[in-house]
Amino acid sequence: MKLIAPSRFMVNTIIALSVAVPLVVVVLMNIETRTNLLGLDVGTYPFFHAVINGMTAILLAIGYALIKNNKMNLHRNVMMSAFVLSVVFLVSYVISKISHEPVPYGGEGVMRYLYFFILISHIVLSGIIVPLVLFTMYRALTGQYDKHKKIAKWTFPIWMYVSITGVLVYIFMQPYY
Repeated sequence: MKLIAPSRFMVNTIIALSVAVPLVVVVLMNIETRTNLLGLDVGTYPFFHAVINGMTAILLAIGYALIKNNKMNLHRNVMMSAFVLSVVFLVSYVISKISHEPVPYGGEGVMRYLYFFILISHIVLSGIIVPLVLFTMYRALTGQYDKHKKIAKWTFPIWMYVSITGVLVYIFMQPYY
């Protein structure tokens, strides 16, 4: 069932968002003056982000199981919910970067190397997942199911990895907040 008509405007919007979102995050990571917009402690945002990432991973797993069992309407609803959670995460993440300085990781030895491997792969794939998710959803909502399936084969594992490693980054960082 096609929910929206394919359009060049939507493709251009997806491309623009895919460039703008990572750029905004990079800029916010480097601002000099921070303003605690909601008055929250530094550790509040990361905990919330870990919960959102964990819930997103659960929804992704459920969505995967649903599509494998040909429950397309339920799959669509669950995946839309995962997308909404990801948008909530992104808005909260931007607010957190405006509100607080980045907290450095204080671990040592092998844990430090493991943390930075997870963190760097998480950051790189977080930038890649934005256009993948947007195009995957766009293809489904426009009824382009063959194209949707092709891109979803890449989107699902990367989105799942980003969600799970988001939780892991929080677990590593939790003692330092």
